Amino acid sequence: MLYRQLLSVLSLHLFIYPIGISHSQQVIFADVTQVAGIFFKHEVGKTDHKHIVETMGSGLALFDYDNDDDLDLYLVNAGDTPTGQNTVGNVLYRNDGDGTFTDVSRLAGVSDLGYGMAATAADYDNDGDADLYVANFGVDAFYCNNGDGTFSNVTQQAGLGNPEWGVASTFLDYDLDGNLDLFVVNYLAYHTGMPVTRFRGQIGYGHPRAYTGTADRLYQNNGDGTFSDVSLAAGITNAEEGRGMGVVAFDYDNDHWPDLYVTNDTNRNFLYRNNHDGTFTDESLLAGTGYDENGTAEGSMGVDFGDYDCDGWLDLIVANSETATLYRNEHHGFFVETTVDAGLSEPTFRFVGFSPIFLDYDNDTYLDLFSANGHPQDMIELLMDSETYAQVDQLFRNRGDSTFEEVSAIAGDYFRSPYVGRACAGGDYDKDGDLDLFISNSNQPAVLLRNEVGNQKNWLQIRLQGSYSNRDGIGSRVLIESQSGRQTAEVKSGSSYASSSDLRLHFGLGTDTVVDRIQIHWSRGAVQERFRVQANQMVVILEPSSSSSKK
Repeated sequence: MLYRQLLSVLSLHLFIYPIGISHSQQVIFADVTQVAGIFFKHEVGKTDHKHIVETMGSGLALFDYDNDDDLDLYLVNAGDTPTGQNTVGNVLYRNDGDGTFTDVSRLAGVSDLGYGMAATAADYDNDGDADLYVANFGVDAFYCNNGDGTFSNVTQQAGLGNPEWGVASTFLDYDLDGNLDLFVVNYLAYHTGMPVTRFRGQIGYGHPRAYTGTADRLYQNNGDGTFSDVSLAAGITNAEEGRGMGVVAFDYDNDHWPDLYVTNDTNRNFLYRNNHDGTFTDESLLAGTGYDENGTAEGSMGVDFGDYDCDGWLDLIVANSETATLYRNEHHGFFVETTVDAGLSEPTFRFVGFSPIFLDYDNDTYLDLFSANGHPQDMIELLMDSETYAQVDQLFRNRGDSTFEEVSAIAGDYFRSPYVGRACAGGDYDKDGDLDLFISNSNQPAVLLRNEVGNQKNWLQIRLQGSYSNRDGIGSRVLIESQSGRQTAEVKSGSSYASSSDLRLHFGLGTDTVVDRIQIHWSRGAVQERFRVQANQMVVILEPSSSSSKK
């Protein structure tokens, strides 16, 4: 979290309407948090010492834990910093299917009491239900879904329990054996006995450069319910340069093997290319994703990927302490930064972005952008006139020509109020055909934003169910063709900041009522096709039984 030294000419206390936007348009997102029965407030246990962990915030996970086809919500909490304990606990909200949620944390056995940071859900044992990994400031926790609405803590039995300060994680099948492996991003070597940091004589949160980084960890799934730490053998540690904040697993070079992109706070970011032999090579410098276009290591936080320009190659959006970074995939292993050309540089310069997410909120076939914003330094207003701790979040509409326009002014009342934004995840919780947003704010209530406009256009959702590949289809690629053109998406686990969105793929179709062709490239090699699929439905696609099948 590189504290900015440049003064912004625009105050964050002002809300500026972008030119050309009509104020009379329908509100895009409505805050329905209380109506939905979500009463979660994030607690960080702030102390006079101001430990840096207190300002980080925590993430969330959207997943269907009880297999009723409704998206449930898991919110991570922090707690009391000196003891490292979470006295409130994390919360699992069951989706009741009528637009409301019920707290089932204690019943389910997942009200983890660690000082929580992140959550990721996936079916690691291929038994048909979603399991849950929780990253903590301290030992992490891994919960196996029992299939009856409850979970069992199997951290020790599974050989997990990363002891470092984990802030993000993602499931992936890096060796393509059909079993989901786990990658955990670690942040700083920090403990609560470290001295305070002062700015102008007052105690504040320390700069990340004041502490050493820690190595990330890759856990290989042994296929018997246990994992092995293969970080060194795989070549993904980079401890000296690592101050990890975010991660996505995706096939950036279209070779059908999952790669890894790790964002680091004030260090260069890592792009690990999968070598197909159990090892990775960091190609960030060659690929152009380690630094910004000026050769500067940014204060990078969350990250997401998606094909925003519809060319069949997956692009990257990175949230930073100053100006987001959009990397357009130039094919065959190379990226170019297009932040300025895409119209994202000026509007994001004034904010500290934590959690970016690609989503087609208006179902017009193009991926839009949301960013949860908030400064890491709670005394920043005493240090700089142009900065604030709480900040407004932002929504950008994809114009369809590889550029974006900010539409926060018409997005809804939520976008007018500043929050200490940290994490977000997306999914269609009410099954009405458009993507909603769940947001976790630091030491503030969580927020559910219901999409009010997306389902005015057509859509298609696809849930993959693997048999030869991992059951969730994570790492599998889907291409759809309709009258409006082609769209490409990949099933992913963790993304944005400390969070994981719905595993089901969502495609906006605009005015198209039929998808002419669906092509699925399963992670282990099978290729399937479906033709003439009607819009406005959820389609479940089962993988054929062998890696060479096609139908």
